[in-house]
Amino acid sequence: MLLQHDPFRDLDRFTQQVFGTSARPSAMPLDAWREGDQFVVELDLPGIDPGKIDIDVERNVLTVRAERLNRMPDAANAVATERPWGVFSRQLVLGDALDTEKVDADYTAGVLRLRVPIAEKAKPRKINVSTQDNLVQREDRRIDA
Repeated sequence: MLLQHDPFRDLDRFTQQVFGTSARPSAMPLDAWREGDQFVVELDLPGIDPGKIDIDVERNVLTVRAERLNRMPDAANAVATERPWGVFSRQLVLGDALDTEKVDADYTAGVLRLRVPIAEKAKPRKINVSTQDNLVQREDRRIDA
């Protein structure tokens, strides 16, 4: 079987790995949802040392940086190189309704799970309605009695 080297196909594959596509983002795909009083984000980071994960929050922007080391020896004659390596980052703009002071992070089985609680000020609450009618009626009853 004869394989032809197509530099344009290799360039296309490389750009898809680095920049991703709309169907498959680059090296840090994520899912996000609301679960009760928390906003949950899961990012796939397989093969990354937990010590190489950095999470920052500045104002309402949460930034996740991760580094995957290239474990292939420099002198190796690569047969396939599809796994991206290097430093990756992803930024999420969080709304004002989230409490960025209490972000919780857990990294298990190659998945980074972030839990951001909904801020107390953003939770629904009941507001009692008072009227002047109640006060007037009470005063009328006192006078009549």
